[in-house]
This record gives sequence, C-alpha cells and structure tokens, in this order.
Amino acid sequence: MLGYRYKITARCSNVFQLMSVNFDDYIPNWRTQLETIAYNVLVVVRAGKVRYEINGEEVIAEKEDVLFIPQSTRRSGGNWNDTPHQKHTILFTLDRQEPTGIPFLDAGQFMKFNLTHIQYAYRRCERLYEEMRGGKSYRTMICQGIMQELIGMLARELEKTELAPSKRNYADTIKSYLLEHYRESIEIDALARLIHRSPSYAAALFKEVHGQSPIRYMHQLRVQEACSLLIHSDMSITHIADYLGYYDTSYFYRMFKKHTGFSPSDYVQQHNLL
Repeated sequence: MLGYRYKITARCSNVFQLMSVNFDDYIPNWRTQLETIAYNVLVVVRAGKVRYEINGEEVIAEKEDVLFIPQSTRRSGGNWNDTPHQKHTILFTLDRQEPTGIPFLDAGQFMKFNLTHIQYAYRRCERLYEEMRGGKSYRTMICQGIMQELIGMLARELEKTELAPSKRNYADTIKSYLLEHYRESIEIDALARLIHRSPSYAAALFKEVHGQSPIRYMHQLRVQEACSLLIHSDMSITHIADYLGYYDTSYFYRMFKKHTGFSPSDYVQQHNLL
C-alpha cells in the first residue's frame, strides 16, 4: 500500500500562528522522533490507529479521535503495529502574551476526545489544507477563520454536560456493531435489540451521543471505505458498490456524493491532482 504525506506551510495572523497542515495518507513506515516540541499539534484521525508517546505515557489514537498535543510536550509517534493510518495534523503556535479564552488551550495540557460532528471536522481540515496550497487571494484570512472554527468546535464539545454512563454504553454498543457489520443490511429494530430498548429510543440515543442517526453513520462508514478502495485498490466502482452492500450502483453514487461532495470518479481525479 502506498503512503503519502502532503504538507503545506503558511503563517496566519492574530492569535494562532499556523505553521503547517499535513495529511498523512497511509504512510507505511511513518514515525516521528522523540523530542520536546516547540509548537502545538492538533491531530484528527480518519482511519487506522496511530501510537504516540506523550510525556512518557503511551497513547493509542484511532479513527474519529482528536488529540491536542500542547507545546513543550515530550512526544514521539509511529504506526500502531506497523499498520498505516490516515490523519490530519495541524501545527500551530499561540501568542502567549495574553490568554486565548479557550480553556483547553490556556491549560496547555494534552487531551484526547471525540467530536460529535467529526465528518464536518474532516471537511474543515480538508478545506484548510486546500486553502494553503497556493497563493489564492485572502488565503491568510480564510486560514485563520477555519482554524478558529475548529478550535471553537473543540472548546464547545468539551463544555457539554457529561452523558450518563448508561447512555454512552448503549451508544457505544450500537457503534461497535455498526463498525463490524456496516457492509450488511442494517435495521433499527436489530440495533434496538442489542440494548433491549425500543427502535425510537435506540435511534434517538445514538444521535444524541454521536450527532447522527445509526443509518447515516452506516453510510458514512461505507463511503469512507469506498474512498480508500477507490485510491488503494483496482476494484471497479460497480464492484466497490456491491462489496459495500449497495446493490444499486446509482444509489451508491448518490450516497457517495452526499457524503463527499464528489462522484466516485471525480473523487479519484481530485486525489490524483494532489
């Protein structure tokens, strides 16, 4: 499997000094040496797992995890079990003359958490990378706006009232099932039976915890897998659709464009231009 790193550098004004944006795309031997970093790192994992050592402690980050690694952290990283992963990383510094007003930034402590609207965060990371690619007008202003939005999303997520453990457990049970069976036909009734609750309760609970319905999450998993297969396999679009449980190829096209904004063929073309 081929691996790619796309890296763009720029400098944004005001509070956040944006150093670089990377997209690590299944790099076979990815690793970063143990060092005390002189910048902050925001990591958004899209696929696979990545292993970090953070101030002497092992941290495993996987799909949909978000990490904030603050400046002055003693950090190293590498592929987990030699398996490539896919992630966005944003390197930035802060103007430390005054507090930012964002608690997790001002605390300067390592954090690992999940975002309710992770797909939106992925798109904002993609847009940030795209905006930094060339010398487009107002690039600095747009980069600053996207960065502020991402930080604001994280801060808002951390302010949310903690869910009852039982709700989180129920939602995680459903999510684990979807992660294992997303290529199969999924019915809400079957998901409800997993937690011994009604279908309406199961659907509402999952959406409360994860920000989307179970069925939409299933399609999201399928489309993410389709993106990987389009780039890293020689399977035809029809074969991919069938493999992922879309027995109507036109329906697969609609779902793919709904989640990515591209048709499958346009997605491949855009990737090849990077």
